Amino acid sequence: MNFRSRLLLGVLPLVMSAPLMAAQPASPRVEIETTMGSIVVQLEPSRAPITVKNFLRYVNEGYYSGTIFHRVISGFMIQGGGFTEKMEQKPAHDPIPLEARGGLRNDRYTIAMARTSYPHSATSQFYINVNDNSFLNADEARDGQGYAVFGRVVKGTEVVDKISYVKTGMKRGMSDVPVQTVKILSARVVK
Repeated sequence: MNFRSRLLLGVLPLVMSAPLMAAQPASPRVEIETTMGSIVVQLEPSRAPITVKNFLRYVNEGYYSGTIFHRVISGFMIQGGGFTEKMEQKPAHDPIPLEARGGLRNDRYTIAMARTSYPHSATSQFYINVNDNSFLNADEARDGQGYAVFGRVVKGTEVVDKISYVKTGMKRGMSDVPVQTVKILSARVVK
């Protein structure tokens, strides 16, 4: 009996099927539940493996629950995942290397990692583009580095848009902070 016949008859050894059942989906999805609605992002580990692993680590630890979208610029992006409602920055894990050249671009409704002026400084904060922001891509960025895109919104684009239109102002020395808090209630991997 050849391999294909054994596969069709279901007589492959259990050792062969166990790793298949434990495998992670090729493109996991994460639901980000906010006070303005739910956003589902599909991650691309084949294009940004370190970034996806980092994001999923924070998701699985429950880190994002209770954080806020602390920087919102209409027509540009919404940024969150690092500050509490009191505008206190949460402690984060060590920064990760920049993966801005994986082939994904800062197009509308993509999710990417926020960072400082140092390229390899991304930790927990992410942003969702609300416009095509090609100037954030490595090949067009002023610093020649760009920002690492690691997925795309597949459900809840209207929520992203709604968040992008909120009124903003200054709060604790930061600009572009929503006047009415937009909180992340939870973030979890979904099937």
